[in-house]
Amino acid sequence: MIQNIPLERVLFLDIETVPQAGSWDDLSETEQYLWDKKTRFQRKEDISAEEFYDRAGIMAEFGKIICITIGMLEKNETLKIKSFSGHDEKKLLQEFGEIFNSPRLHNVILCAHNGKEFDFPWIARRYLINGMLPPAPFQMFGKKPWEVPHIDTMELWKFGDYKSFVSLELLAHVFGIPTPKDDIDGSMVSSIYYIEKDLQRIVDYCEKDVLTLANIFRRMRQEDLLKRNINLD
Repeated sequence: MIQNIPLERVLFLDIETVPQAGSWDDLSETEQYLWDKKTRFQRKEDISAEEFYDRAGIMAEFGKIICITIGMLEKNETLKIKSFSGHDEKKLLQEFGEIFNSPRLHNVILCAHNGKEFDFPWIARRYLINGMLPPAPFQMFGKKPWEVPHIDTMELWKFGDYKSFVSLELLAHVFGIPTPKDDIDGSMVSSIYYIEKDLQRIVDYCEKDVLTLANIFRRMRQEDLLKRNINLD
């Protein structure tokens, strides 16, 4: 039962990703060819590879991470939130990886919404692409399913129904939690990053998602909502 999971061990997590290049013309011919080949069967017949490139931010081979936000429960029932963000993905990942040197995180349990399909493998793949090993909680080779320290709130909501997809926004609504999408949503991240050049706005959005994620997990455990600790040090 999820009520038996020690909350002080849970690391709530969300990432924001964008295409590696700001436009189709910034890609090399090889990259354009590989993107075309990768997405050929995902696109409708009248949509070109160039028109489809705005979706590159959802594929780890063609995108990059610009923000990772984490949250952990404190003794006073608040959520301490910290973000790692920047244009240099390798530096961002190095700084994020250093948190796992903390004794508190040696047996950490990762939690994300759709994390098993997106956040967790995305982070691991980008570490490898940047020439680094993923932190221990993201290394799953050789582990039995019950040995993998990952919680996925989407998976919890499915109750074995593998046809079901539910957004973080919808779960927040049904559980009576304030929406994290009161400013932007995921479809806007790429344009805000490349056109508006407003990384902080994306960080703020990511931090709202993490607070919402933690509160959804709390509601699933029939527990009260958490407040955010505004002191991020």
